[in-house]
Amino acid sequence: MATATLQGLAPFPPERAGHLPEPALFTERGFSLRALRDADLPWLCDLYASTRSDEMALVPWPDPVKRQFIEQQFTLQHRHYLAHYPEACFWAIEHRHGGAAGNCYLLRTPPEHLIIHISLFPDLRKGGLGSALIRQCQADAAAVGCGVRLHVLQTNTGARQLYERLGFVAEDGEGSHLLMRWTPRETPLS
Repeated sequence: MATATLQGLAPFPPERAGHLPEPALFTERGFSLRALRDADLPWLCDLYASTRSDEMALVPWPDPVKRQFIEQQFTLQHRHYLAHYPEACFWAIEHRHGGAAGNCYLLRTPPEHLIIHISLFPDLRKGGLGSALIRQCQADAAAVGCGVRLHVLQTNTGARQLYERLGFVAEDGEGSHLLMRWTPRETPLS
């Protein structure tokens, strides 16, 4: 159930044409991509909370205050993404038996596609789904002669190592985030 903080948020844009092909690993394991809907906001907030759980464990606030803070931060992030990337594709990653697995926000514009956001629930991380989806984003970009860029939290060494394994190269630091780029000639997509 959406709390007052999550109610009234700007709606997701309609699904864009040219859906990203689903990676083979997705279909083999029963996962698929679909356009996000406003009804997804509560679990998206839970997903966001899962990415901040280690950080929030260190904060000496009562649990309801932590949840309120997380909902406020999620609301700000949601508004930012919709305002700054209105032409992006906003996808849910879900399992065929029901249940959300994660999300992927992708802006497909030349000369580089931008992975705005990608996240999986903790029990699905480190299982290859994220890598498969990023490789598919790379293949999609390469097919139209584009590279891919993304930003990663400088303290998120696990994500940074994943991106480096997938051929992304770190460039400029932007405050708390690091810009990383991939070009088709740097890594074969086999």
